[in-house]
This record gives sequence, structure tokens and C-alpha cells, in this order.
Amino acid sequence: MTDRPSDKGDRLAEYMPMVYAHLRKLAESRLRRERGDHTLQPTALVNEVYLKFGRQRDLDIQGRTHFLALSATAMRQVLVDHARQRNSIKRGGHALMVTLDESAIMDDGRAQDLLDLHRALEKLSELDPLEGRIVEMRFFAGLTEVEIARELDISERTVRNQWSHAKAWLRRELA
Repeated sequence: MTDRPSDKGDRLAEYMPMVYAHLRKLAESRLRRERGDHTLQPTALVNEVYLKFGRQRDLDIQGRTHFLALSATAMRQVLVDHARQRNSIKRGGHALMVTLDESAIMDDGRAQDLLDLHRALEKLSELDPLEGRIVEMRFFAGLTEVEIARELDISERTVRNQWSHAKAWLRRELA
């Protein structure tokens, strides 16, 4: 049975309030690591994730943890798109950028760092898709080892080992 648009909207409306505070706290944590003049605010980042879900036709939410895992991917995509846009403008893009919040300007170095992380994570995902997914779920959704293990149907020990290996690999790759 295919989802009717109202089914998707109902599930999104059901899960978003349950995880909104978690996603906002996570977005705040991610953005706190940025310099003070970055472009996205936590609420804006979470809202972009919500809008991204609203545009998807085949969104199939299977529970809270699954929704957080989907949110990890969406949050990563929003941050990377934002960094790419920032770099495009830095390189002479002629698009007019209007911002309503002066504190919403991402600095060039941070945009590049995020793009470097994204490229490294893509490379890791090609080498080991499981490690790439674990990093994404842990870093972008803040899921615990237990939640990741449950979502990916693997042991907590596997998550712990893959997470440790992936962190070391990413450190070397980004050095």
C-alpha cells in the first residue's frame, strides 16, 4: 500500500514534536562549535530539516530512532548545502544573498571545514558504508550506541568498534 500524502504528513506531525527539542539541542551543539558569525541558527537548522522532510514524497518513518536517523542525514545535507552556498558566494557567485539576522553569516574557514568533513565522510562511506552511517547517526543526530545498534540491527560492540575506527580514520583523513 502506498502512502497517501496525509499519511506522510500525519507521521511527520506525530514525530517532529517528539524529537524537536532533541534536534534543536543537537543543532545548538553543532553550531556552537562554529565561529560566532556563522549563518544558521539552531531553530533555522531544525526548521530546514523539517521542510526537507515535507518535500519528500517517500518519507517512511518507522519510529523515533528511525526518525532521528533520517534527521541526521537531512541535517548533514542542510549544513553541507549551506557551506557550499557560502563557498560559492566567496568565489564570486553573483546570487543576491539576503539575511535577516546579522549573526547569521558563516565564516569562510568553517564552510570549508564542513565541506572537508563531508568529502571525508563520503570517502569513508564508499570504503565502509556501515561506518559512514554510524558516524552520521552519531555526529549529526546524536544517537547513542544503543540506539544506533537497534536502528542498524547490529551489536553495540560493533557500533563501538566501528565508531572508534571511523573517528581515527577521519582524524587521519582530515589532518
